[in-house]
Amino acid sequence: MSYNFLLASWGTSGNLSPLLTAGRQLRRNGHRVRVTADPAMRDEVEAADFDLVTWRRAPTGLAADPTDCSNMNDWLRKAVFEPAAAYAADVRDEIGRAPTDAVLTIDLLFGAVLGAEAAGAPVAMLSPHISLRPLPGVPPAASGLTQPRTPNERAEVAAASDRWTGLLNSFLPTLNDARVHLGLTRLTHVMDLFDRADRLLLAISQAFDFQADFLPGNVRYVGPLLDQPSWSKPRRAPWSAQSDRPRALIACSSGAQGQGDLVQRVLDAVGTVEISAVATTGPNLDIADLRAPENVHLLHSAPHDAVMKDVSLVVTQGGHGTVSRALINGLPQLILPNGRDQGDNAARVEAKGAGLQLPPTASEVEIAAAVNRLIKEPQFRAAARRVGDAIMADIDASNLVREMEMIVADRREAESVMRRSLHRARA
Repeated sequence: MSYNFLLASWGTSGNLSPLLTAGRQLRRNGHRVRVTADPAMRDEVEAADFDLVTWRRAPTGLAADPTDCSNMNDWLRKAVFEPAAAYAADVRDEIGRAPTDAVLTIDLLFGAVLGAEAAGAPVAMLSPHISLRPLPGVPPAASGLTQPRTPNERAEVAAASDRWTGLLNSFLPTLNDARVHLGLTRLTHVMDLFDRADRLLLAISQAFDFQADFLPGNVRYVGPLLDQPSWSKPRRAPWSAQSDRPRALIACSSGAQGQGDLVQRVLDAVGTVEISAVATTGPNLDIADLRAPENVHLLHSAPHDAVMKDVSLVVTQGGHGTVSRALINGLPQLILPNGRDQGDNAARVEAKGAGLQLPPTASEVEIAAAVNRLIKEPQFRAAARRVGDAIMADIDASNLVREMEMIVADRREAESVMRRSLHRARA
């Protein structure tokens, strides 16, 4: 049976790309898909051959995804909670405008979840990173903590989870105001939003993630969603095929995080190492603002899957897509997390022995030393290959399409049972 799915994206290409990958999987199985996203994402959505519905009330551009992530409280207020009512109204109206059997939304779009609930449509929250909903025994989002092994470490993780949920709950009045405006009941806890969703789909490999004590009933791992963005253009390799020097990819974040100074420090550090490198700046850095040493070739973009087949290591801020691609290609990584989920990804890579992490304030000398370790010490590459093989197995076994089909079928069955009950009551 063919269904109509509405996909809702927030912010940058880093969120849109996995959502479009999910859309392609749904389309290959005969379903109809349309996408609600920032107008700036029009080219990427249309290149994927999906209909674009732009946000009308909800914020777009930097208003939707502020560059400054240094104050998490302020960022959540501006990006997630204050605009929730506007996102909700746009999603509710779009569901009313065109047939919609279910909604798949990026998890941070809490407003989209409200809009689907107000319209009576089943909804799945897609996490293209570690779970925003704390999982029992797993370090919470934005903590950068590793898998707890001792009672003290478990207590530290539990305290971090309490701080994270407390931070989200500080915005509960704003969220509930949006719910009341839509005719919905108030929540007693922000985590209720995750539990009320039909599914929380974790677009991350369970083999890469830390092990939870147990999973809530609506949580499913569906594996990374890694199609390349349309702005990533094929490029000829900048190095000679005869060169036997190690090669590296410096992959800058696709989001705007004020990363210019960090990227320049990485370039300067790599300039002191006996390697050849290509650096992709992404959509939020201007090549003209960077100084590249002789052994680094600067590009606006390149298909990372292709470049990674030709390099020995990756230097990155640690976005989930780049980290997953590097592991799939068996590449050790140096991660300099600069915010969001990057520290969480770095903790997992380091814990599994597949790379190193440094703070974003690391010096050129520290960066160069870490790069040299990744080149010279083979255990990092071996660990990356083991983890990457396990990630590929999770991708091959992905059940995203089945889960989306199930939430529609389950909702229809529940509605059918309700109609039969009402009919019997009236008879």
